Amino acid sequence: MKKYLKIILPIVFVGLLGYFGFQIVSKINHKKQIAENIKTMPVFSYENAKGGFFSNENIIANKATLFIYYNSECEFCNEEAKMIQENRAKFSNVQLVFISNETPKEIIAFAKTHKLNTYDTITFLSDRKMSFRTTFDVKSLPCLVLYDKNKQLIEKIKGQIKAETLLKKLQTTN
Repeated sequence: MKKYLKIILPIVFVGLLGYFGFQIVSKINHKKQIAENIKTMPVFSYENAKGGFFSNENIIANKATLFIYYNSECEFCNEEAKMIQENRAKFSNVQLVFISNETPKEIIAFAKTHKLNTYDTITFLSDRKMSFRTTFDVKSLPCLVLYDKNKQLIEKIKGQIKAETLLKKLQTTN
């Protein structure tokens, strides 16, 4: 019995070590692939809260695009929306795309609450399939993904950011 344990335990240990090593390498490669995929704005299509769909074809040419992934119950997300509304005039050269996994009804209520529902350059999208998270490698709320006017990634920002900092990043895109 001891002879079998002396053989089996090292084999099990090496097998587990190999398995975990493979998992780590796979995750690293997956993250690298996603980072490469989002360097240029990936192809997407989401439900517009007002009806219909919104895709890459709806991105305004020659304008920076800021994707804001949020949830209406997130305190930091609400603060971010409030900051954008208070500085709306400064964001005039940017297409703002708010995206949430909530229902269109909840999204429209959020837009009205923050008085962001009347601007042509602000769009509210519903991603109930939660594909935005995987496509853009988003893991936190709020998360901002900023693209320049050539649809090249400038930065992915996790968490809340001050208006001044965001506006500086946006100025480098024009």
